[in-house]
Amino acid sequence: MAFGACGRESASQDPRVIHVALEPFGAAPFEVWRGTAPVVHGRADDLAFAHDGHLLVAAMDVPEIDGDIGSAAAHAYASLQRQTEALGYSHLLRIWNYVDDITLGEGDRERYKQFCVGRAAGLGDSFHTATLPAATAIGRIHPTGGLQVYWLASRSAGTPLENPRQVSAYRYPRQYGPQPPSFARAMLPPAPLPLLLSGTASIRGHESLHHESTDAQLDETLANIGSLIDVARELRPELPAELGASSPLKAYVRETTELAQVDAGLQCRLPDVPRVVLHARVCRRELRLEIDGCHG
Repeated sequence: MAFGACGRESASQDPRVIHVALEPFGAAPFEVWRGTAPVVHGRADDLAFAHDGHLLVAAMDVPEIDGDIGSAAAHAYASLQRQTEALGYSHLLRIWNYVDDITLGEGDRERYKQFCVGRAAGLGDSFHTATLPAATAIGRIHPTGGLQVYWLASRSAGTPLENPRQVSAYRYPRQYGPQPPSFARAMLPPAPLPLLLSGTASIRGHESLHHESTDAQLDETLANIGSLIDVARELRPELPAELGASSPLKAYVRETTELAQVDAGLQCRLPDVPRVVLHARVCRRELRLEIDGCHG
């Protein structure tokens, strides 16, 4: 994955390169996923893919028609399931979603809520909480006119994980929209793959906390990630107990003026952890940042 201007320069016709139109704070390294066997790559319809016989990475960009994010999400999720299974990788492990104007609109017409409706419709009969993948849904600062989705799938199932500090997203109460979000808080994929952390923010139970403090939101977010690591270690004790050099993170920060603050906060708290800090919109207006990544 390539971010910002670096990504645009690298976004050739090579299906192994995914450009994410989010600007990094400072230099942004490529995020590279390496296979364990020779990689086959190509394109099919609107899908770009690469796989090595064990794992599949794929991506698609779906244009919105008349700003209808719900229909774009429904199309994307129906298509990704169909095409992923056709390639022989039937177990979704991790999905990233990048959305224009994610918090635009009021009430049930807010675009993130409409995205959640479309995502569930696209999942259709395969919507089972016991098999939901880890996921991130983040808003772009500069609209592109479409929904970008990329994902990791496997021939073998992983284990979805939930956070005891939080209500499962798929059980959120009605106040958060007509359709709760369809994802697990983390995914423990088949070994030796690392723990895959969903987009994680300053939420306890189902409520956002520390609306006025970026530092407090960062601490709450890291506490949630720590809780997920504890849950994962019950199943895989060899995972490191704390974030470290094998735990690359992406931090999404709402306000330009707080990019340096979050970067410095991560350096202070987690000096050994590789990171990319990106300017982006989080799916709740009161949330100042969100973090995802992997561990182990």
